[in-house]
Amino acid sequence: MLEFTAEHRPGDGRPAVVFMSALFAGGWIWDHPFLRLSAQGWPVLRTNEAICALDRQVAGSIERLGDALLRSCDDAGVGDAVVCANSLGGLVAIDLAGRHPDRVRGIVVSGAPGLTPDPDVGLSFDRRGSVRPFGEDFGERMVAALFHSGRSHFAPERMAEAGALLERPESMVSMARSIKATRRYQVGPALERVRCPSLYVWGRHDRMTPVAPWLEVLAGHPDAEVLVVEDSGHIPMVECAEGYTAALERFVIRCAGALT
Repeated sequence: MLEFTAEHRPGDGRPAVVFMSALFAGGWIWDHPFLRLSAQGWPVLRTNEAICALDRQVAGSIERLGDALLRSCDDAGVGDAVVCANSLGGLVAIDLAGRHPDRVRGIVVSGAPGLTPDPDVGLSFDRRGSVRPFGEDFGERMVAALFHSGRSHFAPERMAEAGALLERPESMVSMARSIKATRRYQVGPALERVRCPSLYVWGRHDRMTPVAPWLEVLAGHPDAEVLVVEDSGHIPMVECAEGYTAALERFVIRCAGALT
């Protein structure tokens, strides 16, 4: 059964900042904050594989994905962690905070699903429950859904890597299972279980998972910190990397201070 492998840099003993890879993009989406925090001495860990590259049983469960992330931390000797995640991973971070309050010292969530219908980005389900891209404009639809600027912020080799995943039937089944898991997940009760510091960083122009429903829900959680990134879509840690990382730096300092 394929699970996560991880890149780990030990750092100076503060809580580790743990970055979870995305549905069809690996840990490279975290290059900017991962390298910046590592240079500052923070312990950092990021998973390597895209979620849809994992076994379908793992990819199809928010809880199992969280358990797989913690196993990667265990393998690296990481205990206390601030979990940073985007999109589907955002639900995993929220769920972990509720299930492991003794270990998760903070969460940073961006672009999480669960409150709005799936957007039309050129994907369709077939009778086997897998996903297929359709239409000649699939790539254009996906880029428009991910980025506010209307252009890809991924290097060509990274786009090719994601495209190769989309050609693997097993990856498409895992993706379909993941999407179904987000539809089933109960966001409201999960948020009620979060007790650690939490930061929600959302692109103002996120078409995949619009910010408005989350602002409404999070208004009932005054302890949660919310940052709306004006010039960003679904992936602020890539499209507005400097602003995202600066906000993350402030947040992890606060989380570390809460433990002293």
